[in-house]
Amino acid sequence: MLALHGYFPKTLSPYPIGTPKLETSIVLCKDRILKVNCCNPNRQTERGIEFDIGGAFYRHESSTGRDLGILAASVDRQSKGGLRVLDAMCGCGIRSCRYLMEAEADFVLANDANDEYRVVCHSEANRSAMLALRLGGLLYLTNTDGYSSGGHRPRHSLDAYGAFVRPLPFANEIGLRMLIGGAVREAAVLGYHVTPLFSYYAYHGPVFRSSLQHRDYGFIGYCNRCGHSQAFSWEELGKIGCSCCNSEGSRQGFVVSGPLWIGPLHSSDCITQMLDLAAEWGWVGNGAGVELEKLLKHMLDESDPRLPPGYIKLDEMTRRAKMNGPPLRMLMRTLQEMGYAASRSHIASSAIKTDCGMAVLTKLAKELVSVPQS
Repeated sequence: MLALHGYFPKTLSPYPIGTPKLETSIVLCKDRILKVNCCNPNRQTERGIEFDIGGAFYRHESSTGRDLGILAASVDRQSKGGLRVLDAMCGCGIRSCRYLMEAEADFVLANDANDEYRVVCHSEANRSAMLALRLGGLLYLTNTDGYSSGGHRPRHSLDAYGAFVRPLPFANEIGLRMLIGGAVREAAVLGYHVTPLFSYYAYHGPVFRSSLQHRDYGFIGYCNRCGHSQAFSWEELGKIGCSCCNSEGSRQGFVVSGPLWIGPLHSSDCITQMLDLAAEWGWVGNGAGVELEKLLKHMLDESDPRLPPGYIKLDEMTRRAKMNGPPLRMLMRTLQEMGYAASRSHIASSAIKTDCGMAVLTKLAKELVSVPQS
């Protein structure tokens, strides 16, 4: 699924919807929503908006991804004074409705409902999407290829995203970086610069989402022997390795994936504005808003530029330390007191992101466990 957010050239037809033959089609403009040919109504509600999906695709589990897209689009509209949206694969149209009603978009093109466009919806569209954007526009990318991000099809990921991906313990974050890196590569061909505003992983699918606004593009290495991971630039290609492997004259335990995005997954400024807007709209707080608030705060912590790619699962650390680990909050607090960057990962609840290496981390964990708790 690919959703594109931004401003489009004047050559784009102002009459996007022709004579659709699908079960559900939606025409959206500033002050009206028109539903036609809706069969087998199935009423759903999302953020207070009621709609019938008919026979079209709808997934309730994807609502958080839609929340994030609406917040980012609304922040962009407030800063630029307008919002025009192309929802390239809109399914039942709820995302398009929400752009119109909640983000107050001036124009929404809901693309799935037109048979003339449907014949090309499956085509690779990143370059076309970037050519459609005005400078400063937003591009919302989605990928569900968890098999490639897990390193099980490295040649496929190389063909599709320009990255040779190997199995790593933080495969789901690699999926996000693979998606962003592919967009960075495509943008560079066109002479553009892109930066991620937010990145989100969801277990259903799995689904990797990133909203983009090229410099942090390199390689990620992981040592199966000691658990150390590190990002490498292109200039370091001939020096990639781990000290524990090099000392024994062998690099067989060291795997490298890339090129990938190796910079921050989120923009702290953008996430802060999204969090403020969510609070203004009553989307955070008690009840259903708890999870969205927690997610945005985790993203804000993850946007620390000191944090390297990847995360460390606590069970991997305790396995290497051969002991039960300390409470996660205690470990994070101690790391921060020692001057390290540390945050929870929104991708894995029992993992932390830190610039502290595995060797130091396991030593610290042993010390914390050995200290009697008052």
